[in-house]
Amino acid sequence: MTDVAALAAHLAAHPHVTGKRDIDIARAALGLSQNSPGRPGDDAAAIPDGDGWQLMATEGFMNDFVASAPWFAGWCAVMVNISDILAMGGRPTAVTNALWAPDAASAAEILRGMKEASEAYGIPIVGGHTNLRTAQPQLAAAIWGRAKALITSFDAQPGDLLIACADMRGAYAGDNSNFPAFLKAPHARLRADMEILPGLAEDGLVTAGKDISQGGIAGTALMLAECSGVGITIDPDRISSPDGDLARWMTAFPSFGFLLTATPANAAKVLSRFHAYEIEAAVIGTVDAGSSLRLTDGTTHHAIWDHAAAPYLGLSPIKEASHA
Repeated sequence: MTDVAALAAHLAAHPHVTGKRDIDIARAALGLSQNSPGRPGDDAAAIPDGDGWQLMATEGFMNDFVASAPWFAGWCAVMVNISDILAMGGRPTAVTNALWAPDAASAAEILRGMKEASEAYGIPIVGGHTNLRTAQPQLAAAIWGRAKALITSFDAQPGDLLIACADMRGAYAGDNSNFPAFLKAPHARLRADMEILPGLAEDGLVTAGKDISQGGIAGTALMLAECSGVGITIDPDRISSPDGDLARWMTAFPSFGFLLTATPANAAKVLSRFHAYEIEAAVIGTVDAGSSLRLTDGTTHHAIWDHAAAPYLGLSPIKEASHA
């Protein structure tokens, strides 16, 4: 039995969870809310376009990560952007990059990682920005996609079930929290997996969702709860972890992982879509009225964060003022 109180306290203070607070600083400085164009708080900006949506997202990487693992950083620049588009129910169309490095030799492995990921996923790199006269390597990348139907962060409702899905056919990358499941994966499998989320969106089987980002299951669930203006209760004993270390897994960054919400009537259908591709998926909790992300052992509840008492991203739904 998991020590739920200790796990909740660990997650509340974990830097992968608290690090997402940086988003609120940028949001406030730019004067953004979830009602701003593109709906900040989602994994990608969704711009209405004809009978669907154009999707745009971007990712940047820590300088020490780019310097210490240049090939991996280059691959991730493509992969994590693809995940943002998939999380919206979309299909990615193209990637651009922004690369700085001291010289061509320093940039070579970064570019090789991007090129090989582009080929593996079948998503072209169509341009970008390059500067090979800087003191240290730095990398960012942007992606475009398109969706016929959206999965958003804003539509989870009390009574929904919370589903976690992740490809566990991999291993942690050393001592860090990255969990790549792509290293030995056939390219055809990576491309086939990309159709699961758009299919769920187009069939109307999920109510909301996000990709599991650097905040792990815990931080991603908190972002989803705040954006939808709900509470979420997670039973950690329902979560499968690759090595039995639940605290590590709940703050890990899987290369293919998503949190989704669905009505009880649709949950089994959602699970079956992932299981058909040999991807782990399970109901791990519930969406509740309120504003607290909490863990439960079935009897007691222990809060990780109350986004009404302490805003997380600062992107809660805007309540209309009442008038007498």
